[in-house]
Amino acid sequence: MIEGLQVLDLAVHEDARGWFKEAWQRTRMTREGLPDFRPVQSNVVHNATAGTTRGLHAEPWDKLVTVGTGRVQGGWVDLREGSPTYGETHTVEIGPGTAVFVPRGVANGYQVLEDGTTYLYLVNDHWSADAQYVNVSHTLIDWPLEPVNLSEKDAALGTELQPVPPRKILVTGANGQVGRALRKVLPDAEFLPHADFDVTAPPERPWRQYRAIINCAAYTAVDQAETDAATAWHVNARGPAQLARIAAENNLTLVQLSTDYVFDGVTDRPYREDDAIAPLNVYGASKAAGEMAASTAPRHYIVRSSWVVGEGRNFVDTMRDLAERDIRPQVVHDQKGRPTFASELARGIAHLLEVEPEYGIYHLTGGGDEVGFDELAMAVYTGLHRDPDMVQPVSTAQYAEGKELATRPSTGTLDTAKIEATGFVPQNWRVGLALYLL
Repeated sequence: MIEGLQVLDLAVHEDARGWFKEAWQRTRMTREGLPDFRPVQSNVVHNATAGTTRGLHAEPWDKLVTVGTGRVQGGWVDLREGSPTYGETHTVEIGPGTAVFVPRGVANGYQVLEDGTTYLYLVNDHWSADAQYVNVSHTLIDWPLEPVNLSEKDAALGTELQPVPPRKILVTGANGQVGRALRKVLPDAEFLPHADFDVTAPPERPWRQYRAIINCAAYTAVDQAETDAATAWHVNARGPAQLARIAAENNLTLVQLSTDYVFDGVTDRPYREDDAIAPLNVYGASKAAGEMAASTAPRHYIVRSSWVVGEGRNFVDTMRDLAERDIRPQVVHDQKGRPTFASELARGIAHLLEVEPEYGIYHLTGGGDEVGFDELAMAVYTGLHRDPDMVQPVSTAQYAEGKELATRPSTGTLDTAKIEATGFVPQNWRVGLALYLL
């Protein structure tokens, strides 16, 4: 059996007038295991003569096929690149009581078994002359009748298999810390920086040929956002709203990155996903609004993190630079949390897209103990063989004196039990730091 090809039994209700069936019933069929493939077009083919053979065609969309009258022998060959059943074939007879779900990339064909057969199929994308179509010879299937009425194009097809690439993943904000880390775990994704893809005004794309959008684009200047609120809200709230609309319309999964700054820090335990949000600054409020916007996409993962460290400007690199210059920095001791290395964040995002647990919010940070920024700085100095006592702990109030800084939560530690229940175990941040400092 071809992986993902599903044969469904349909209830046919008959009486003296004829019969009735539900050829597509979303609630029941998805409950029975059919993907919620969101069809956008219904097609009907009337076939006058038994033996008429059509295919094999692998169009860039999913199909649900059945018959209105008569019977056909359905035939399929798996052309999906990387599929465990690549090259395998399958056949089944389709009458009024049968429907078959055909995944994108599986070449579909059929042979008419009765004169006057009407063949019906639903698809989840519209035909386009610019789309990629991969077709293969009908001779790969052992048909019950001698094939007749082949089209010229079908008769000329060869038997050599051409792989159909999978639907793509698009990553926005590709030059940020998480975007750069994702390149290593999702090398086949499409990575677009702001210059090529503005999330606040997304350019047109063949969205039905994508399966997910990972939004790494963000306005992250926490202090600057206090006087540049319009820009922060434009990027962090309007951007996710635009992407959520695209995701909803095209049945895509949207991954939206968020932050512990959506909380007020007034807690005596790590924050869980269902805790009430109460941001203290413009940046946190704009990210909270982005979460709400992203949640309007039926298929969404909102990934909250904290203290991200990766390729680009970050706290650990700043402390590394100061340590290597033997500078004694003042670092706040009363803001607590856990560092998250961008490599771990990327690995967790890839895990969610692969395992596909329940949609919703997930906390994803480094594992291990809760620390203050001063303790993290001391760990950096120790890792670089410098005296950790060079780090001078100060209170937030002392550090902020004379500066115009946004109010920050005193505790941003996030509970990662929910994502751990899906099979993802975050790396201890101290291990991540040791590896990062090599």
